[in-house]
Amino acid sequence: MSTRHILNTLWQKLRGSSDSATPPDLRKVMIPAGAFTMGDLLDGDEDAKPVSNVFVSAFYIESCPITWGQWKSVQTSARNHGYNFRHVDRAHGEAHPVQSVTWHDAVKWCNARSEREDKTPVYYEDPGLTRIYKSGELAPHPNWAANGYRLPTEAEWEKAARGGKSGLRFPWGEKISLSQANYNGNQNGKIFDLGPNGHPLALGKKGMPYTSPVGSYAPNGYGLYDMAGNVWQWCWDRYGSPYSGGNDPRGPAAGSFRVLRGGGWCSDSNNCRVAYRLGYNPSARTQGSGFRTVLPMDE
Repeated sequence: MSTRHILNTLWQKLRGSSDSATPPDLRKVMIPAGAFTMGDLLDGDEDAKPVSNVFVSAFYIESCPITWGQWKSVQTSARNHGYNFRHVDRAHGEAHPVQSVTWHDAVKWCNARSEREDKTPVYYEDPGLTRIYKSGELAPHPNWAANGYRLPTEAEWEKAARGGKSGLRFPWGEKISLSQANYNGNQNGKIFDLGPNGHPLALGKKGMPYTSPVGSYAPNGYGLYDMAGNVWQWCWDRYGSPYSGGNDPRGPAAGSFRVLRGGGWCSDSNNCRVAYRLGYNPSARTQGSGFRTVLPMDE
């Protein structure tokens, strides 16, 4: 079977999911409290070290990245209540993940969603936590005791991505293929990439690849979709190497970049590894950057 035939088969499978349909499994998933092994030594990636034992308290996380439909529903009302967002790409349908979102806008969207659902926002402009962060680009002060939506910490994201498994390269195992995630297949020099080479969605406008509707691929052990590929996902933490271990780590106290995890539709298989970390300018609208939110357990 030719590579072209395989890619076309994958394309037709994904196109079978209506780009404008409501995703069938948008829900919050409880991640149990417990320790897990963060990082790995599998591929000599210095950024994935040191491997450490990290304890994470229980929390809820979105089963899928935030969709374009979800983003729009909150953004529309938020702009009438003092919130300001930079331009966000329209995405390819209601059920596709919103993408090209800055870290700052993701944080403000979390606050707007919290207010819309009568929850206490997490992020504030001032240390006294009196001015809700709604506009501009700054390093907000978090109220970790609030019951509102927020970005996951790096430790929370990685624990969730591993799906209850330990020591694996990807959420499901040691290898990856285009039947398991939306990424740019490249078997050349990657023993863990089963490909085929190319991109399953590279048949769209001008031959450019793009996102797939959330939930198009099998979930991990916790029932979470797109923890590898489709869109990069912002985390709360400032980027630093090595990252911190311990109990409920929240990253360095200082630093210019924030962390993206998971890889995206434009990424190769290396970027989709569970332990792969990318530091990026929080004001930048990098291609394929999205996010998902978490809530505390008392919800």
